[in-house]
Amino acid sequence: MALYEMSGENTLSPIPLTSFSSMGVYERTHLQKALRAQISAITPGVETMVLAEEFGDWVGANRRIDLLCLDKDRKLVVVELKREDGSSMELQAVRYAAMISAMRFEQAVEAHRKYLASIGSTNDAERAIRDFLELDDGERVELHEEVRIVLAAASFGTELSTTVLWLNKQGLDLRCVQMRPHLLDGRLLLDVQQVIPLPEAAQYQVAIREKEAQQAVARSSERNMTKYNLSIDGRTFANLAGRRVIYEVIAEALRQGITIDAISGALPWKGESVFLSAPGRLSGAQLLEHTGNPGSGYFIQDNMLLQAEGRTLAVSKRWGDQLMDAISSIVDLLPTANVTVEMSSPTSEPVAVAFDGFEITQDESTTITVTKDGAPCSPTIRVLRDLAAKLGIDVTNGAGKDMNTRQLGAKVMEAVRSQAT
Repeated sequence: MALYEMSGENTLSPIPLTSFSSMGVYERTHLQKALRAQISAITPGVETMVLAEEFGDWVGANRRIDLLCLDKDRKLVVVELKREDGSSMELQAVRYAAMISAMRFEQAVEAHRKYLASIGSTNDAERAIRDFLELDDGERVELHEEVRIVLAAASFGTELSTTVLWLNKQGLDLRCVQMRPHLLDGRLLLDVQQVIPLPEAAQYQVAIREKEAQQAVARSSERNMTKYNLSIDGRTFANLAGRRVIYEVIAEALRQGITIDAISGALPWKGESVFLSAPGRLSGAQLLEHTGNPGSGYFIQDNMLLQAEGRTLAVSKRWGDQLMDAISSIVDLLPTANVTVEMSSPTSEPVAVAFDGFEITQDESTTITVTKDGAPCSPTIRVLRDLAAKLGIDVTNGAGKDMNTRQLGAKVMEAVRSQAT
């Protein structure tokens, strides 16, 4: 839409639209410098402070965030600027948001300290952030896990706009702010407007996302969330979902030579749908291609595939109310295995053990974390495998595949507790 000047004679005169490039206006030298001093121009309705400029304090990356900001909800805000067309900038901004999503308060303070020094300010960085967030000295601060994104450019194409609308529907918070330069009597005027989402629609979209989130929670609460402890001939698997229990039992049956037909025959209500199957040794992608099945109801990951009778098998995940009957039917086929299945008692408090200078913790959701001297170790599975080697623990499951983090973590914790008794 055009920008007009209304004269005293009630006439409208269009103010010519120009371009930043023709006016000699550059992103970093001019736009970025102006916006860092007036960040509210592109963050309407959200009180925001600038933390850093040209921020790039991460490993393995040579790109920088134009402006890194913080809002009143303790959410980091990635601001990306383009003086003309903003094509593809949303993909870059999403990468940046992912990379800074784990930033801690102390890191934010250090980033702000460097920024203040770069602009010649002697203000105390931590004090400035605490004042903005209205927090007392010494009060613990944790930044929000969500990151907002603001894209500011002179124009946005259909491809970018469609992508941003879709990403917002997935729960991200991306905003497109259009900055259109106009020339009036030698003065450069900026028409700044948030175009995605429209300000009047933003609250509605938030309400829709909240409703969808509540519906998702309701759907998940209807699923069987019970966890089980499984023992097969002395090999233990802790806190498994029901579908993982039957996977391990079926894997054991195949290992003991029980035929594919015998397993399917023991589960008449499932029949051939127990397995997704094709001849040869295949990857998950190859199995899907061969069968033409989307694979959503099967353990299709490469490390979960089973091999028997010259075929590659993916085990079904869908058992419903007949889960325990299915487990019993397969156990009855096993000639030698001593199998026990019992519900695991959820823990209301995290459980931790210490070994070799590391602390291994299992929280109420059975998630495993490993720390050393208070610092998290990553990747967790690699540390657990090193500890398992020192404890003489086999890191494979009953199907001969590598255990995942939760399974191996539980095994390591059990072994450490056994040593202590």
